[in-house]
Amino acid sequence: MPRTTLTRQPERASRDRSRLDALLDGERVGHIGLVADGHPVVIATAIARDGDRVLAHGSTGSAWMRLLAAGAQASLAVTAVDGLVVARSAFESSMHYRSAVLFGTFSAVADLDDKSHALDIITEALLPGRVAEIRCPSAKELAATLVLALPISQWSLKVSVGWPEDPADDVEGPAWAGVVPLWNFAGRATQSPDLRSGIAVPASVQQVCRTAD
Repeated sequence: MPRTTLTRQPERASRDRSRLDALLDGERVGHIGLVADGHPVVIATAIARDGDRVLAHGSTGSAWMRLLAAGAQASLAVTAVDGLVVARSAFESSMHYRSAVLFGTFSAVADLDDKSHALDIITEALLPGRVAEIRCPSAKELAATLVLALPISQWSLKVSVGWPEDPADDVEGPAWAGVVPLWNFAGRATQSPDLRSGIAVPASVQQVCRTAD
């Protein structure tokens, strides 16, 4: 059986690539699983989608990054929790979520132009508009950074939506049931203690922040 085939609640499976892209574009962190030194490990890291590949980056001194660059088999899990499904029993309570797992091998982005582009993609995924506000990476910084790309070819996507599915006798009972939406939003930006006076909050930060007045 293909590893992208869901065996548990297959009715929640989706092969809609646009829904996968929306999940990858909307989340900033993925969890990469691989076997290192004979042991399974899972590493949380910043990710960004660039067309038909997912990018990750880290230090050239990172052992797990070097393993991935060498062609180790890997998986990448990305999950968004959109709400709490509050049923009339703990057994039926659950979550609204979108969860994807991608499989394959990462490759190192070696071309300097592609590497610079990939790092810009990652920066923009974290804070849109930021690249235009800061200096370009130095040659030393580029040399110290390993950028990896995973092709979006083997993947599964599971989406959970809907209302509580309580049995009839619980529906007749006194417990409340419904859905609690969960939202991610930014708070007010806090400036660095060593920020020189007269430097205003940049447009990229203003755009992502939610005024906390």
